[in-house]
Amino acid sequence: MHCHASVCHPEQREGSRARFFTPLRCVQNDRKNTNLRRDILTRTAALLLLWLVLYGNAVAQTPFYQDKNITVVGATDPGGTADMRIRIVVSFLRKHIPGNPNVVIEYMPGGGGRRAANHVYRNARADGLTMGALTSSVVPAAVLGESGVLYDIDKLIFLGTPYSGHPHIFLSRKDAGVGSLEKLRSMPGLRLGAQSVGHTIYHTGRMFVYLMGIREPKFVVGYSGPELDVAFLRGEVDIRTNHPDNPIRQGWLDKELVDVHAIVEVPKGQKLPHPRYADLPDLESFAKSDKERKLILLHRTFQLAGAPFVLPPGTPKERVEVLQEAMRRTFKDPEFLKEYKKTGDDSPPLMPEALDKIVKGLPRDPEVVELFKLIFGAGPLPPR
Repeated sequence: MHCHASVCHPEQREGSRARFFTPLRCVQNDRKNTNLRRDILTRTAALLLLWLVLYGNAVAQTPFYQDKNITVVGATDPGGTADMRIRIVVSFLRKHIPGNPNVVIEYMPGGGGRRAANHVYRNARADGLTMGALTSSVVPAAVLGESGVLYDIDKLIFLGTPYSGHPHIFLSRKDAGVGSLEKLRSMPGLRLGAQSVGHTIYHTGRMFVYLMGIREPKFVVGYSGPELDVAFLRGEVDIRTNHPDNPIRQGWLDKELVDVHAIVEVPKGQKLPHPRYADLPDLESFAKSDKERKLILLHRTFQLAGAPFVLPPGTPKERVEVLQEAMRRTFKDPEFLKEYKKTGDDSPPLMPEALDKIVKGLPRDPEVVELFKLIFGAGPLPPR
């Protein structure tokens, strides 16, 4: 610290020895400058802290999914009823996710839904940006220990399903000439059409022909959903199972193109309003043993699981909660319910926790599971 000579006198003499003193005014200036520096530092620190708080709050208030892309891996082909259901869910799900991310569908059919389930379970990043929209055959394939299953349904994270309690009807082409149960049973070699081994349409079809006593059926697979519709009407296949809404939507009933023979109700006792379905015999009426009745019960329980939306294991908990809540809001949205009803499906959606409970509580009686595996697989049907 230097003081100007006209203000501060640097020394006083006493005899021959010089004694030096720090002038009072210099001391006061030193103290003022020290206090000023301290005040500047304090204010700077306070401003920095305030900036960090405001910036931190702004970051915290920005939804994770804002400006993000979510990929939905669809276990079906584009077109058809299954794709229609996925698209309706996706269109409403986006607006219920904070940040309104872009949501795109990547189609990955194959293996009765196993290809898509394997991808989500093994290959998808567990970052909350990839989910699976699976088929109703994915859960039974895992319980039955089918080949090609590389996922664990007890480790997948469930977001819910847009429908539950899905019945199936068994029908034949009108010009196949098998309009009664007696004719169905008397004509050997009827061709049953389906998408692929393990697909729901495949194994429900095999269960119908097995329990209804149809002789020497042939199984024709390899179609997409829309292709199967065309093949059925063209005469490439004679019999098939279907969701009840498809023949109504396609106009098959009004045009008298098909005969409808039986239904498997899900849940048991739930009747369908269409007059052509009202008096159909339930598949359980063809069962001859307790084991066969348990087989149908297992199938009904599988169908209650619907077509689940899932996340890969290890997805961060906070992102799981965001997506599960978004799915709950979607399934409660009046506009969604109105739009989804256009698919012809009146069964209620299942929320995440309800679906998880159903999957973990599935009956797994070894004897019944073994019979279901024979029907589910590619081999010949077992003898009765």
